[in-house]
Amino acid sequence: MSSTAQQPPDQSTARSDQLTKVSIAVGFAVLCATYMLNAMDRQLFYPLLPDISKELGFTLAESGWLATGFTLGLALAGLPTGYLADRLSRKSIIMVSVLVYSLGTLAIPLSVGIADMSVYRLLSGVGEGVQATALYAVVGAFFFHRRSVAAGVIGVAFGAGVFLGPLVGTDIATGFGTWRAPFFLFASAGLVLCLLTALFVSRKLTEAVTGGGTESAAVSYDHVPASPYNRNTLGVGIVSAVSGLVVYGYLGLYPTFLRESLGFTPEDAALAVSFFGFGAMMALPAGWLGDRMNQPRLLAFSLAATAVSTYFMYQVATTPSAQYVLSFLVGTFGSGFLFTNCATAMQRAVRPQHVGRGAGLFILFYYVAAAFSGLLFARLVGLLGWDGAGLWQLTILPIVGIAAVALMQTSKMVLPRQAAQ
Repeated sequence: MSSTAQQPPDQSTARSDQLTKVSIAVGFAVLCATYMLNAMDRQLFYPLLPDISKELGFTLAESGWLATGFTLGLALAGLPTGYLADRLSRKSIIMVSVLVYSLGTLAIPLSVGIADMSVYRLLSGVGEGVQATALYAVVGAFFFHRRSVAAGVIGVAFGAGVFLGPLVGTDIATGFGTWRAPFFLFASAGLVLCLLTALFVSRKLTEAVTGGGTESAAVSYDHVPASPYNRNTLGVGIVSAVSGLVVYGYLGLYPTFLRESLGFTPEDAALAVSFFGFGAMMALPAGWLGDRMNQPRLLAFSLAATAVSTYFMYQVATTPSAQYVLSFLVGTFGSGFLFTNCATAMQRAVRPQHVGRGAGLFILFYYVAAAFSGLLFARLVGLLGWDGAGLWQLTILPIVGIAAVALMQTSKMVLPRQAAQ
C-alpha cells in the first residue's frame, strides 16, 4: 500500500478527472453495498439474541454486553485507522476490514459461551470500525463540499442494511430451524463483496486528496485550528458519545423489551427493529440539510426529536403499529440525522489534511459510548424497570448532548460552499 496524502492537489485533480461518472457511480455503489452488509451483520444479532441467550444461558446483563460491547472494537479501530487512512491505501484498508468483520460473523455461530462469543463480536466490531473510518475518509476527501450528501447516501445504505438484516436474518433462521444459519450466509456475502471491491472500485476514487473529487483544494483553512484536537472536536465528540449511548442503548435490548415487556412475537419484534433501518435511510435528506444549515443547530434539534420519540416508545406506546412508527422516528433522528451530521461535523472541525483523523475521532467517541450502552441499559432495567431505563438513558441523556452543542463554533469550521455563501 502506498501513501497518497503527500501528492499535490493538482495531481489529485488530474487523476480524478480521468474518472467517468459511471466509474464513480459503480465504485461508490459497491462501497455502499459493503457498508449495507456491515449494517446487516450488526442488526442480525439483535432479534436473534433472545434465542441465543436462551440456548447458551446468558443473563440479561450478559445479553446487553453482547448486544453492544462489539462496538468497543469499532471505537478502538477509529483513531489508528483514521491516521492510516491519511497515509495508506483506503481501498486496501476497506477490503481488509470487510474480510475481518466477515470472519467475525462466521465465528459467532461456533461460540460455546460468553467468553468466546465476546471475542468474535469484538473482532466483527474491529472490522466494521476500520471500514467505517476509511469509508468516511473517502467521502470527506473525494466529495469534500458535498460530503454530508455523500455521507447521507452511505447512511441510506446503512439504513437499508438495518431494515433488511433483522427481516432476512429471522426468515433464514426460521427456514433452517437454527439461529446459526444466517451468520454463515452473511459471512459468505462479505467475501463476495470484498472481491467486487477489488474489481470495481477505482483507487482514483478512494485515494483522492481532500477536495480532489470536486475542485482544487487550494483554499486557505487558517481559520480552522491546526490541531485536530480542539474545542469543536470536543463538542462534536460529546454529542457523538451521547448519540452512541442513546442509539445503541435502544438497539441492543429493544427486541428483548418488546418480547418480554410488551409480549410481541419474534416476527413483530424483528419488524419493529427493521423500521429503525427505514428511518435511518432518511440520512440522505439529513445530509442535504447538513450541507445547507447550521450543523450545530441541526444536531440540537435531532437530539431533542430523538428524546421525544424514545419517551413515547418506553412510556406510552404498547401496540405494534405505534412501536413501528416510533422506531422509524428513532432511526430518522438518532441515526439518519445524528450519525450523518456528527460524522461530517467532526471532519469539518479539522483541517482538510486531517480528514482521516476527523473520521477516526468520530468513530472513537461514538462507539466507545455505544460499547457500554447495552450493559448500562440492562443495569438500569434491573434497578428501574424498562420504563425507568428508557427515561434516563434514552430521553434525559440527550439534554447533555444539547448542552455540548454550545461548545461548537462554526466560525472555526470548514463550511460547505452553500453554507458559506
